[in-house]
Amino acid sequence: MLIFEFIFEDMLTVIYIMVAGIVLGYFLRSKRKLAAINDRLVTYAIYLLLLLLGISIGSNKIIVANLPLLGVKALIVTLGAVLGSITLALVTYNLFFKEKK
Repeated sequence: MLIFEFIFEDMLTVIYIMVAGIVLGYFLRSKRKLAAINDRLVTYAIYLLLLLLGISIGSNKIIVANLPLLGVKALIVTLGAVLGSITLALVTYNLFFKEKK
């Protein structure tokens, strides 16, 4: 049960932070300059997270040794995700946004 409690507490922390961000964004939504700064900060935060993820992967000997096999699987998953996204986007467009003649 200790692992479940730890995961649950972690998830609650994530939810609290997300709700706090939503509330803060709601009150600051009229501040255009702040929104522009926020967009740039989010972009840099994503770059930093990608860098840290790359460092973690590069330092893991097991992942690096299995990279060719993982690369093929990742390519298959990526192609499936892209094709699925395109298909569902087309279905959504045709159902909800395409003007009926």
